[in-house]
Amino acid sequence: MIIPGMVSATFRKKPAGEIIELCREAKLEAVEWSENAHVMPGDEKGAKALYEQTKAAGLQVAAYGSYYRLGEQEDPEAVFRASISSAAALHAPVIRLWAGKKPSIEVEKGERKALAEEMSLICGIAAEYGIKAALEWHKNTLTDTNESAMEFFRETNHENMYCLWQPTVALSMEERMNGLDCLGSRLANLHIYYWLDGVRRPFKEGIQEWKQYLAHIDRNADRFGLLEFVMNDTEEQFLEDAAALHQLLGR
Repeated sequence: MIIPGMVSATFRKKPAGEIIELCREAKLEAVEWSENAHVMPGDEKGAKALYEQTKAAGLQVAAYGSYYRLGEQEDPEAVFRASISSAAALHAPVIRLWAGKKPSIEVEKGERKALAEEMSLICGIAAEYGIKAALEWHKNTLTDTNESAMEFFRETNHENMYCLWQPTVALSMEERMNGLDCLGSRLANLHIYYWLDGVRRPFKEGIQEWKQYLAHIDRNADRFGLLEFVMNDTEEQFLEDAAALHQLLGR
């Protein structure tokens, strides 16, 4: 089952309470709380309070959207433990990560090996907390193509490694669907939006496209489908997009 929710960075300038009320108005059920926008790394007290606030509103925590990026830290473990401590206090089942900062075609073999070793370390730390470590499926990282992403899975070789997925604009429809097939059970959550030629559009225009994506996902497994990238960043468009998401999911 796909549980509808939102990524809080969609409205990163709004306080958490307004995010929660917007979710309730949109009849969504979950939030991916974003690091730096609504939960700071290492702020266990604040994360716990936000968890209680989220739970009291009848919502679930879908994930912790960290901005930890592989290959940027002098002390990866120390930096990541600050993020994972907030994720744990937030009761997040998933923590989002980034697979480097360069297009995969520019990453040499030795650099990939170092990033895979770091990812394995991160996956192990996340596993200590019972949290899935999931890479953002994103351009200019090692998950910018299906081939590079799956090779990185093999290079890392850790059972606690997952990916989020979104319809990357640099890939064709066929490539996107093949990516979902490749991920299989390693797919964590979905980031849901509709862009046409790189421009944000109302999500209702993308329902037929998204039906094709969902046909490549095991709907019997529970995961979250999280709205983001709202056209013009307006609440009105967000509420319209949420209604279209409910239509897509048949809810």
